[in-house]
Amino acid sequence: MADNSYFRLQLIVFALVSAAFTNIYLTQPVLPVLQQEFGADLVLVSFSVSAVIFGIAISNLPFGFLADRLPIQRIILSGGILVAGCGLVCSVTHVLWIFIGFRFLQGIFIPSLTTCLAAYLAKTLPVERLNVVMGSYVSATILGGMCSRLLGGWIHPPLHWRYAFVSAALLTLLATLVAVRSLPRSSGVTREQQQVTGLLALVTNWGFLRIYFCAAGSFAIFSSIFNYLPYRLGEQPFRFSTELTTLLYLVYVVGIFLGPTAGRISNRFGSGNTLLAGGTVLGGALVLILLPSVTAVILGLLGICTGYFTIHAAAVGALNRKLTSGQGRANALYVLFYYIGGWLGITGSGLAYKHGGWRALITICLLLLIIPFSAGIGERRDRYR
Repeated sequence: MADNSYFRLQLIVFALVSAAFTNIYLTQPVLPVLQQEFGADLVLVSFSVSAVIFGIAISNLPFGFLADRLPIQRIILSGGILVAGCGLVCSVTHVLWIFIGFRFLQGIFIPSLTTCLAAYLAKTLPVERLNVVMGSYVSATILGGMCSRLLGGWIHPPLHWRYAFVSAALLTLLATLVAVRSLPRSSGVTREQQQVTGLLALVTNWGFLRIYFCAAGSFAIFSSIFNYLPYRLGEQPFRFSTELTTLLYLVYVVGIFLGPTAGRISNRFGSGNTLLAGGTVLGGALVLILLPSVTAVILGLLGICTGYFTIHAAAVGALNRKLTSGQGRANALYVLFYYIGGWLGITGSGLAYKHGGWRALITICLLLLIIPFSAGIGERRDRYR
């Protein structure tokens, strides 16, 4: 495959993954608007985000196996149509449980556009090319998450949040059709068929488990902060509008540049030290964001993104350095734990916020920091044995 073909593949991957992730966080910046429109409490409307994440979590592993048995084009076409179709239903329904149910279905089929694409790339590209194209994949997840929030609460006015679902559906359909038409056909020979590391071996090895728990704990913190940020900034002393709150999600772009940098730092100083450094930055940022100051909030959000993406990049690197086989299964499990952590974080911190306010939510997040710190200590100990 020529260089221009690889660049074209990077663009296709970037477009499809960005479009898929654009569907995930559409309601996050407009949760107070949904609460008023549906006449529901805070925890219930937060299911419009956590239901998607839960759907991704439980379907990620099955789609990982499915990608080795069916042509990628067929999976992407079916998944793209279903994700877009569910989004269109969400844009017109006035029944909250129908809305949440179709958000859950969106989450079920999003891995058909993400996990399956990653598996396809892993079995069709040489290693030296795979690293470059997967860089586009990771950047696309970050950009898609940021655009999802901007689309839901800023590009479309908050009271017109339904149009955000229409826009995301159209983007998904367009990216799906381009990918189905343009992705090269795979040979059907997969690395999974040659692997000997099974799921049981992965989930019974503490070296792998601590990385999986690290993914779950760190994403629980990150998703909790950004999910309930609109409520915090809508209160005294801030009284931010939805549009102004949504603009703060631009700090998310830090991750686009930080991921590769954190990987290089991890290579030089070790995954354990990098996890500990990321956890320290994240902890300091959580304390900072408690202060009733706009400057403190902005600096705190930047610190949360810096710490979280440092942990995420170091954890992924540590996982893959441990592997001699079973890379597909191991990474699918990482994503599974990652999204289960996000779902539990949003749900649990919603209850904390409802009963104890912002300070209670931050306290929960600080306690969750024990997980990435423990992983960092374990990785550091292994390195210096």
